[in-house]
Amino acid sequence: MESNFSHLDKNDNPTMVDVSAKAITHRTATARSIVVLPHEVLVHLVGGDLQTKKGSVFQTAVIAGIMAAKKTGDLIPLCHPLGMDNCKVTIELSETNEVIIECTASITAKTGIEMEALVGASIAALTVYDMCKAMSHDIVIKETKLISKTGGKRDFKRA
Repeated sequence: MESNFSHLDKNDNPTMVDVSAKAITHRTATARSIVVLPHEVLVHLVGGDLQTKKGSVFQTAVIAGIMAAKKTGDLIPLCHPLGMDNCKVTIELSETNEVIIECTASITAKTGIEMEALVGASIAALTVYDMCKAMSHDIVIKETKLISKTGGKRDFKRA
């Protein structure tokens, strides 16, 4: 019986997906992570960013997210190493004081880029945690999810 999992071969051993026969297409992906910060951290919000002894939290998280997205192939064992065409990380505070982190990555290639977007958003969220933990450990990274992807076999857009 053949596995439905793309990263398992016919003997159920882990394998990288062979993309050699796939067409080169423009592919994009956007992922989102949400971080909930307690009041004792939010009181340090100045001009749309958190300032700490370590520096600007959101600006540092943006850089960390981009750096992480570029390293996805080194972090996730069966991911293809990709040279992204672009990667953008944005961070906003919602009306409910949640930190909304979005990472959008794009490439023209034979394989998708959603893992890069997910890793970028995740590491940006972890960077926010790291930079704010001296003020409180009551920080929650509440979710990370794919928002959309284009290119490849099928597009996806979360409703």
